[in-house]
Amino acid sequence: MPALNETKTLLVTAPPPALSGDVAALRPDLRVAPLDPLEGPALAGETPVWCFVDWLLPEMSGLEIVRRLRETRSTRDSHITMVLEDGDSEERRRALKAGADDYMNGPLDARSLVERMARYEAARIAPAPPRARLANGDLTIDLAAHQLRYRGTPVPLRPNEFRLLAHFMEHPDQVFSRTALIERLGKDGEVIDERTVDVWVGRLRRALTAQGAPDPLRTVRALGYVMDSRES
Repeated sequence: MPALNETKTLLVTAPPPALSGDVAALRPDLRVAPLDPLEGPALAGETPVWCFVDWLLPEMSGLEIVRRLRETRSTRDSHITMVLEDGDSEERRRALKAGADDYMNGPLDARSLVERMARYEAARIAPAPPRARLANGDLTIDLAAHQLRYRGTPVPLRPNEFRLLAHFMEHPDQVFSRTALIERLGKDGEVIDERTVDVWVGRLRRALTAQGAPDPLRTVRALGYVMDSRES
């Protein structure tokens, strides 16, 4: 069960009038606040923030809002969920490319929000495996601290990309298909297009190369991806 003494802010574009009260009745530790597409979030920065962005809004597209959230200091590291209308593979691909961490089908209601938050929390508080530290070449991961370093310098990663890299570092020299990665990363409870894995991999590669690190993954045509083991 999540700790109820830490308030978490859920920023929602165009929330229904009753949503805030309905969510509070189910989870008093969750606070729903409107996310103004034009003004952006007004945050004090003292509580964890999750963002839920509608695919279409009168003022601008949800994709543009996601891009702005990623460029805004107070929300750039927040978990962003795109709320889709149809949920087809093209919408999912564009949502992830814009910077969303994941997606769900709308419309939003209190129960779907609470269930999604419970899923996030379960993934974050899962105990670290016995091997708390992993290394491959100049890359090291501290699983307990949820931190990646390249030659001692911290490399910021979003949760999906961190879990993806940790999985490969735990299983070097093994080829994993996109379907296998979705299943092994605990995403098999959701309908996720296989191309989503390519987005995760692309983000991971960009985050590492931005820090001067070499691309750690090798694409195996028609099969998937593999991390070759390297000497430390």
